Amino acid sequence: MTTVMTKHILFLQGGAGIEDHEEDAKLVESLNRILGRAYVIHYPLLPEESTPDFGRIKQINKELSALEGDIILMGHSLGASMLLKYLSEHEVNKKIIGVFLISTPFWSGDEDWKQGFILRPDFADKLPQNVPVFLYHCIDDEVVPFEQLSQYKKKLPGATVREIPAGGHQLNDDLAIVAKDIKSL
Repeated sequence: MTTVMTKHILFLQGGAGIEDHEEDAKLVESLNRILGRAYVIHYPLLPEESTPDFGRIKQINKELSALEGDIILMGHSLGASMLLKYLSEHEVNKKIIGVFLISTPFWSGDEDWKQGFILRPDFADKLPQNVPVFLYHCIDDEVVPFEQLSQYKKKLPGATVREIPAGGHQLNDDLAIVAKDIKSL
């Protein structure tokens, strides 16, 4: 009898509130429907804390610490950018088999409110080695300009990049393209 190893996906929401969590739940439902039982999706509510990073670094650490086995990390929008920040600034002692980033903002500027989100200039060099990174961005994204993907393409030349013709910021609540890449791991 063959034993199937369950893979864990930690999905980090975009935005910072319960409304954003509910909106991204549609993405999680799409992924869950396509991937089936071989994957367990962990989708924690990440409330906004009054810290420069909204408490995301602490929250990511807590959620990741609770997982064992093969782990896929995935984030949408703010969740994707904070996942990159976490991975580039903290040592991860887990078996990460893939990082999937959807509609990821590339933060820049001097505004105080952005400082907790901005990546270090050498962030790409600090990411876990030998872990595939996938980037997804719709050309018609109305929230995070498509042009921001070009910054990640420069910084992460080894990443698999999916430029999606249409779907907006939420990819029409359909993560079939992401699920196909997950299954390819």
